[in-house]
Amino acid sequence: MISTRVWGFCLAGCVSGSLLWAAESPVTAARDTLAQWVQTRQLISKTRTDWESDKEMLGQTKALFERELAAVAEQMGKLSTNSTVADAERRKAEAELAQHAESLDKSKVLVAELETEVRGLLPLLPPPLKATAQPWVSRLPADSANTKAGVVERFQTVVGLLNEVDKFNNAITVANDKQPNAKGDQVSVDVIYLGLGIAYFVDAAGEVAGLGSPNPTGWQWKLQPEIAPKVRDAIAIYRSQKAAEFLGLPAVIQ
Repeated sequence: MISTRVWGFCLAGCVSGSLLWAAESPVTAARDTLAQWVQTRQLISKTRTDWESDKEMLGQTKALFERELAAVAEQMGKLSTNSTVADAERRKAEAELAQHAESLDKSKVLVAELETEVRGLLPLLPPPLKATAQPWVSRLPADSANTKAGVVERFQTVVGLLNEVDKFNNAITVANDKQPNAKGDQVSVDVIYLGLGIAYFVDAAGEVAGLGSPNPTGWQWKLQPEIAPKVRDAIAIYRSQKAAEFLGLPAVIQ
């Protein structure tokens, strides 16, 4: 644009000079004017060609910049979307973490209550059950409020112990034990437990017999020699040494 203006001024000056000189030589002035006109046409043509070339290059540059701007805008949009999604996921994770922490606190309170109740049941366990349940009993924390054991492990201990108790309570168990006779001497006896409700004992000679039942401090046993034959029959039936029959045995009602 600047070069075109310069050439215009030059052209005007040349024309003015030519007119002054034309008065002296019309032919020379006409020839010079024609040459200057041709040069001007060439300059206009070159300027137009340069502009067309520059216009095409500017158009390509503009298209390139527009594509780059669009790509940048797309990336910024993705970053904004990813940031929004990440924030939502973080808030969700924090909410779940808070919920889990609350559930864990409630579980700690619940398992501590269960452990207290289970400890209260331990005196009611007869010797055979204490032996089978001992692995679970040993895993009970001494102090539920101050223990490093995990909540899941503590629940497993309580459930395992209660399973042993339930299994014993729903079965008939015969075990060997010792009970005092009328003189206070300890004699070997067979004890048949009907679950956790009641048990009967008898010695091999059928002279020492009685029954027992649980109370808050443990099992209480009472001598009752007259039931010895029926207790011996009950044990024989359990061991498949005698045909099954109905036996009338005393019961203890707490």
